[in-house]
Amino acid sequence: MRWVFLLLLVLNAFYYVWHQQEAPQRPKEVTPLSLYKGAQQDIRLLSESGAAQPGSSGHPVAEQCLFLGGDMSQSEAETIAQRLTSLDIKTQFGRRLDEGGAIYWLRVAPDSRRLLDDALLNGLRQDFPQLKNKIMSCEGIATS
Repeated sequence: MRWVFLLLLVLNAFYYVWHQQEAPQRPKEVTPLSLYKGAQQDIRLLSESGAAQPGSSGHPVAEQCLFLGGDMSQSEAETIAQRLTSLDIKTQFGRRLDEGGAIYWLRVAPDSRRLLDDALLNGLRQDFPQLKNKIMSCEGIATS
């Protein structure tokens, strides 16, 4: 038993010396992220860029409007419009005829869209569960 202990002790010492003789690994050189970014140092939304982004046909994309509507009565749509107008959010009331009847919607102007945040939309959805919203081109819904 003593010989096994001495053998393990010698092997351990040999392993320690052999491990110390290996060259220490140098840390990998990492280039700073600022060199990759160049002049583009921040993240900006497309709506904040100020430049018109070309569409698939090469023409500038039309302004995007928020449309609120769904399967609701005209009085409910007018109530929503009145609430938004009281908050200085510009809306335009519209009606579209569908096979199921008339669909009422509100178009929120692009300059007023920033005033209509998620909390306000969620509050409107609690009062009007059938309310839907979609961001489309301002000429997206045909009027009658």
